[in-house]
Amino acid sequence: MKSLSLTARISLLFAACATIVLLGLGWVVVHLVEKHFLEIDRHEIEGKLTLVRKLVAKVETPADLDAVPGQLDDALVGHHGLSVALIAGDGSIWFTSPAQDFPVAPLLRARPGRILTWTDRGRTYRGLTAPVPLGLEDPSRLVAAISLDITHHRQFRNAFLVLLTTTTALAALVTAALGWLVTRVGLRPLRRMTALATNLSASHLNERLPEAHLPAEIRNLATAFNAMLGRLESSFQRLSDFSSDIAHELRTPVSNLMTQTQVALSRARSAAEYQEVLYSNLEEYQRLAKMIGDMLFLAKADNGLLVPGREPVDLAAEVGDLFTFYEALAEEKGILLATDGAGQVDGDRLMLRRALSNLLSNAIQHTPRGGRVSVTLRSEGDRVRIAVENPGEPIPPAQLPRLFDRFYRADPSRQRSGDGAGLGLAITKSIVEAHGGTIEAHSNESICFDIRLPRAAAA
Repeated sequence: MKSLSLTARISLLFAACATIVLLGLGWVVVHLVEKHFLEIDRHEIEGKLTLVRKLVAKVETPADLDAVPGQLDDALVGHHGLSVALIAGDGSIWFTSPAQDFPVAPLLRARPGRILTWTDRGRTYRGLTAPVPLGLEDPSRLVAAISLDITHHRQFRNAFLVLLTTTTALAALVTAALGWLVTRVGLRPLRRMTALATNLSASHLNERLPEAHLPAEIRNLATAFNAMLGRLESSFQRLSDFSSDIAHELRTPVSNLMTQTQVALSRARSAAEYQEVLYSNLEEYQRLAKMIGDMLFLAKADNGLLVPGREPVDLAAEVGDLFTFYEALAEEKGILLATDGAGQVDGDRLMLRRALSNLLSNAIQHTPRGGRVSVTLRSEGDRVRIAVENPGEPIPPAQLPRLFDRFYRADPSRQRSGDGAGLGLAITKSIVEAHGGTIEAHSNESICFDIRLPRAAAA
């Protein structure tokens, strides 16, 4: 079943609300009209009852009593639909107005003084009964039955109900149409957003929705949509750069392998020469294997499959072991290695050692001769701070967050020559985040990589 559009839903809600309001208003109006008619009828009936009582109260002699019917006939002239009957104590009708054609029986069964409304032979009546004392010394009384034909009132009410129903239906349709128009105009930014999303592609991620002159609710949605487009654009740009970089990184070793193999096959060679070519190819294979292994490691980290083990790790001892490993390289470049402080965390020792090794290797590689690479360990609350700092050329602030991107070069013109595939910092970030930590890069007079890891519970 096809679902209704948002415009149709809002229009129907508008129409339903308008119908409910109009029906409620109509019920109130009908109730007030009915109440008004009841008061008018009560006033007229009670007025005639008062008149009857005054005429009968003046009766002092039998002759006066005989004159009452004529007086009542004269008093009822011009009152169409009004009927009066006087019933004697034995139940016989003593007087009835000439136009009297209403049934008296329903009134006689009603409680005296109570307004009764009933329908008979298609006509509606309203009336009451009340005792009428005679002015004679005779203690007998008459009962006055006064009724009013209110058929025209009911006809008016029925016509009003028909008009109200028709008006409500038309108002609902008009409200639905106006609601559809207003909603369509109000949701115009959503249609633009839909059109933009429909035409969205990797080559059109720079388009944005205008946020000015929008309602607050849609403005927030437009802002979020534009922010999403910005993130997508950034991600696609990084993916494009990654694809370009990985093609470049893989092309070099493959090209070397092809060239060396073609040269080796160009003429007959000795076993030693072939062995030398195989050793050279082995180096390229090892480079490819390391690159593929690093990429698989990052893929596991991206999919949440990188689950580090948990054991106490003495960071000062790990840094000391790494200094011993890099000591020969540092002496060759005339670089001083220094460490200060201590810290202990719970984590995977090999992973953390790999992360620190990547940072030290990167720092030694980019430190000028005679420089100093320092590692500082500090406990700060429930965190351990690891700062790896080395002198070097300042890096623009805009490029600092991208240092941890795969294959990213701060200087695109600089080519790598045996310094790895550019995945070290990305791997370091994945390891740190897998341990619940954070890593940042700062560049001022020196370059500093700042790691914060959760402190070991035992510490």
